[in-house]
Amino acid sequence: MFSKSRINEPGAKQPGETEKTVVPEATAKSPAPEFTPSTPKSKPPASVLSSDLTVIGNLKTTGDIQIEGTVEGDIRAHLLTVGEGATVRGECVADDVVVNGRVVGRVRGLKVRLTSTARVEGDIIHKTIAIESGAHFEGSVQRQEDPLQKSASGPQKTAAPAAPGSSGKG
Repeated sequence: MFSKSRINEPGAKQPGETEKTVVPEATAKSPAPEFTPSTPKSKPPASVLSSDLTVIGNLKTTGDIQIEGTVEGDIRAHLLTVGEGATVRGECVADDVVVNGRVVGRVRGLKVRLTSTARVEGDIIHKTIAIESGAHFEGSVQRQEDPLQKSASGPQKTAAPAAPGSSGKG
């Protein structure tokens, strides 16, 4: 006969019972890894370039960036916000682009939003776009499924007509 006291005793274990003791150990270990992934989930705050700052050169980040000053160069980010008093002279590439200030150059983004205070002089390549009343925009607008890929519109248009014809020799 078996009794509960013998099953729980270390010396009275049977070969089938060793598997039962392994299961609780495995479940005891599983909660610890669940707490580790929650720590890296915190998102860093957006990088802010203040209104008295002028940057000459390209900016690249996988995070968010807010421009309040002047940037003369290309910007690549996850979320790009151009402040009301900001000026960007260069290409702006981001998943989300919000323009409140001035951009002179191409804008490429999955979501592009020009607010009522925006002034954009350049082409916009987007998946979705919103232009508020009062925004100033000079350029062309083109929708693409993946506007973040390398200048997909420019080189393709010039390369396509050149491909069927000869190179000019002859």
